[in-house]
Amino acid sequence: MTRWLAMTCALSLPWVAMAENGLRPSRPAVQNRLPVSALSAMHGEPMDIELADAIALALRDNRAIRSAYLERIAQKFDLRVARDQFAPQLSLKARYLGNRNHADRYREAQLAPAASLLTPYGTRLSLDWAYGNTRADSAGRRYRDGANLMVIQPLLRGAGREIAGAPLRQAQLAEQLHRLALKDNVAHVITRTILLYRGLLRAQEQLRIADDGLARSRKLVEVNRALIAAGRMAAFEIVQAEAEVASQELAREGSRNQLQQSRLALAQLLGIDLSTQLRAAESLRIEHVQVDTEQALARAQALQPAYLMQLLAGEQAAIDLRVARNAQWWDLSLVGGASQLRERPGDQASWEHYLGLELDVPIGDLSRRQAKVRAQVAVDSQALSLAESRQQLQREVISTVRDIQVRWRQLEIAERALALSQRKLDIEQEKLAAGRSSNFQVLSFEGDLRHAQSTHLDASLDYLDAQVVLDQVLGTTLERWDVALND
Repeated sequence: MTRWLAMTCALSLPWVAMAENGLRPSRPAVQNRLPVSALSAMHGEPMDIELADAIALALRDNRAIRSAYLERIAQKFDLRVARDQFAPQLSLKARYLGNRNHADRYREAQLAPAASLLTPYGTRLSLDWAYGNTRADSAGRRYRDGANLMVIQPLLRGAGREIAGAPLRQAQLAEQLHRLALKDNVAHVITRTILLYRGLLRAQEQLRIADDGLARSRKLVEVNRALIAAGRMAAFEIVQAEAEVASQELAREGSRNQLQQSRLALAQLLGIDLSTQLRAAESLRIEHVQVDTEQALARAQALQPAYLMQLLAGEQAAIDLRVARNAQWWDLSLVGGASQLRERPGDQASWEHYLGLELDVPIGDLSRRQAKVRAQVAVDSQALSLAESRQQLQREVISTVRDIQVRWRQLEIAERALALSQRKLDIEQEKLAAGRSSNFQVLSFEGDLRHAQSTHLDASLDYLDAQVVLDQVLGTTLERWDVALND
């Protein structure tokens, strides 16, 4: 009995060790790039961060990604369990009893190992062996053991490799769905990181524009004072310039608040301390991208996770329908087996062999037909969903490609408008210094310049964001940023 307990404990040790080790999920990473260390800076001091580093930090510390990779551990184990259905299944049952009655006292030990196997063709094999040992004070010892082998081969319902392997195929498709969902999840986090990083960059540039506008307004006040001192301007006209200074100070405070909000949003996404004073160190590098709509659509149909998941869902529905149709058949099986029983003392041993057919005919059971109807409806619904997804994907690609083309034209126009506004203000300031213009005209052109600067900034970042959205629609975000899922 002690040997049996020791063997049982030895078999369970690997599973105990696995439970103690805990879960260690993997993480995605930017390839060919050194790992990013945790951000640290003196309190209140800004910390420069590049876009690639922000993406690497998000991949490492973003809570949504970490949660998704934890879930992948359970999903991978689900696939392992599905694969294990065709592996031999072993079980061991042991029992030790001590008992006494009015006539005798005895101790009984039983051991019953069993094994079963399911083949890819639906064949079920089972083998079990039972051993018993009874020791009585008066009756002495008694041993018995026996083995039983049984083979069941379905001939109608559940027969064939396609039906028997349906659960494993479903598990494999589910694993592909999970991997696509993980890819889509990581791509969305990368996209959000880029957009929030560019939002921080936008807020920084807006603050710079506000600072430049405030500096020009203060310089205009100094020019006004010089003109008043020279007797070339009435004293009351300086009020317009001073009012503009106050207006620009107010605008700068709003820009500062927006900058802080952008920092907080990016820090939360990266999973770092919210008090970190992040500063986007990336410069605006804009390159014109030529995109062909037909090529973009073909690429999206081959790579976009959401569309590919819809295709896999249709394949899963088709498998369910085949299984439901097979379930309409009668349950006819070929059954064969052999059993042996032996007892000691004595030489009594008995053998039995059998071979035959077993038939199970359900009568009046609508549940099987219900499953078939539901499976057929699911297949038809998936076909409609796939058609809708295909058209939706086509619409998104056409819309995104057109949007990126429009954004480029807007950027070109904004560049011309900015250059002309700057030139217009320079000329008017020269005229004011010569006494041939007024504060009102200069302030009007100053407002035009600030508007042109903001418009150019928005056009530049909108064009870059349109490229990010295009990668998201095409399913090329991970490829664009050289990210490995490590799944």
